[in-house]
Amino acid sequence: MGFFDTLLYPLQWVVAWILALFHELLTFLGMEPSLGWTWVLSIAGLTIVVRGALVPLFVRQIKSQRKMQMIQPELQRLQKKYKGKKDQFSRQAMVEEQQALFKKHGTSPFASCLPLLIQMPIFLSLFRVINHIPQIASGEISPVGGMTVELAQQMDGADVLGIPLSSTFLTGDIGTKILTAILIVIMAGTQFWTQRQMMTKNMSEAALDNPFMQQQKMMLYFMPVVFGIGGIYFPLGVLMYWLVSNSWTMFQQMFIIHNMPTPGSQAERDLMERRARKGKSPLPGASPIAMKEQTETPEPEPEKKVSGQRPQPVSANRKKKRKKRKK
Repeated sequence: MGFFDTLLYPLQWVVAWILALFHELLTFLGMEPSLGWTWVLSIAGLTIVVRGALVPLFVRQIKSQRKMQMIQPELQRLQKKYKGKKDQFSRQAMVEEQQALFKKHGTSPFASCLPLLIQMPIFLSLFRVINHIPQIASGEISPVGGMTVELAQQMDGADVLGIPLSSTFLTGDIGTKILTAILIVIMAGTQFWTQRQMMTKNMSEAALDNPFMQQQKMMLYFMPVVFGIGGIYFPLGVLMYWLVSNSWTMFQQMFIIHNMPTPGSQAERDLMERRARKGKSPLPGASPIAMKEQTETPEPEPEKKVSGQRPQPVSANRKKKRKKRKK
């Protein structure tokens, strides 16, 4: 066992046990032990357990992101203060003031990356477990956690649409390449759409109008490309995990944007409009702009004139003459 596997062994052990328990449950419910879809559902169960355990961290991530958006005006003033100053003393002073600002508001620019950073070791552990299935099935290496030799043999023989779960885009046949390519495109697409929804609907105007936004826009396009390229090395089983995980993130983000939007964002204004149409009161803690938009009543439109010419007054004698002519 190499250094990398030794380092990840505790997580591999947990991942293998969760897979084995879900496989046992599905088998008990009547599914075939060696069926590929049984193992796909077991991987989906593992994903749900992992993402469910990360919900508290996700809540913390949301709070940190909103605090970061709230202090954007202060960060912009700090950047203007040190604009053009490139000496070591000024750079150090700027960093110290930024750190003091983050500490004061209880946030950090790295807090939003925490769920992803925690997921990566679990993702890599699943990758190693699936990658080692043929060796465990043949007895070359020892079983890991609940992944016994018998279960490894069943998983090694399992396939989805005729494609083994351990196959990758690079090692499989044309059918494997087509299926894995479709999954990679969907995986990258869901990640792109989730990030774009957050940037276009769930960010305040202050957060959108700052230099960091350009970096985030670059990451919007860069990260799906990275995962798309990396996906050609992932076994089919790992792609299934990442696809389910991305789908979880996408629907979770949709729920947050719809029901708990960031103050000052377009999503908050949409929520306030929905509440106004239903006759509900404004949300407590809503941004002043959204409160104003909900309480504002449209001005009545000016009455339209029948014609562009003002009617001229007519004397009584002229009225009598007109009546006689009509007769």
